[in-house]
Amino acid sequence: MMTTLIRRAIQAGFVVFAMTLIVFVGVNVIGNPVDILINPDLNQAERLRVVQNLGLDQPLWRQYLSFLHGLSQGNFGDSFVYSKPALDVIVERLPATLELALCAMVIAIVVGLPLGLYAGLYPERLSSRLIMTGSILGFSLPTFWVGLMFILLFAVQLGWLPSNGRGETAEFLGARWSFLTGDGLAHLVLPALNLALFKTSLILRLTRAGVQEVVMQDFVKFARAKGLREGRIVLVHILKNLMIPVVTIIGLEFGSLIAFSVVTESIFGWPGMGKLIIDSINLLDRPVIVAYLMMMVVLFVSLNFIIDICYTLLDPRVRLDGKG
Repeated sequence: MMTTLIRRAIQAGFVVFAMTLIVFVGVNVIGNPVDILINPDLNQAERLRVVQNLGLDQPLWRQYLSFLHGLSQGNFGDSFVYSKPALDVIVERLPATLELALCAMVIAIVVGLPLGLYAGLYPERLSSRLIMTGSILGFSLPTFWVGLMFILLFAVQLGWLPSNGRGETAEFLGARWSFLTGDGLAHLVLPALNLALFKTSLILRLTRAGVQEVVMQDFVKFARAKGLREGRIVLVHILKNLMIPVVTIIGLEFGSLIAFSVVTESIFGWPGMGKLIIDSINLLDRPVIVAYLMMMVVLFVSLNFIIDICYTLLDPRVRLDGKG
């Protein structure tokens, strides 16, 4: 097992290094931030001074080496727009996006896993068919449209929930969180539900498919023949054996919730990283864009590494393959 994890860690390091090159080159060959950030009325000497201060007068390869040197020290450079370290700009917005993604994923797991399990165990029941019909709607409805309908119904028509911002926050572990206050929790409900809708449908359908595959296996039939309680069969034999693909999806989809919550954050005015990256792209704030993309790379690589560890815990065959 240890050998497998070390091999995975080395592979992850190579992936991160390769992505530094792809991200840096991809961002730096698109557009010229000088045209956006500098007043066009400035003379050539003043423009050259600003370009030199931003480090844009250096060859691309030298900029990349400087980027790697700064990256090794956790320094992505200063934001062109905010005039402070790009990583600090992103970290300020991280708690908002992180709590939104966590709440959405908790909703998706708590709702999707039991409903998928029920629909897989009792596929012929009317309630199961209604559940699967609802999951199709969750896949089909666009996130922006659902968000607008949520605002129209629960905020405008009924007036039950707020539709914009984070509300009141409380400090915990050095960051501000909305879920720790009643007002903040009320502001969190609609964007979290909107973000969780697609993920709930995905987990539900994957769980149902896994249940229908596992219940036909010989070990489940043997467990029933031994007279084991149905609850034990479901929890120990069925649920455990379908968790590998579910864990994969949960891990990767949690990363996508953090990385691609742009639409939901924009609709509900949620001050997270999604809105920040859109503003940074519009202004060609390269340090912020690169820092954000590298954070997402590290996030997905770390999630995959954690998923590999979960595999070894859930399926002994993975450990045996690692020894082979």
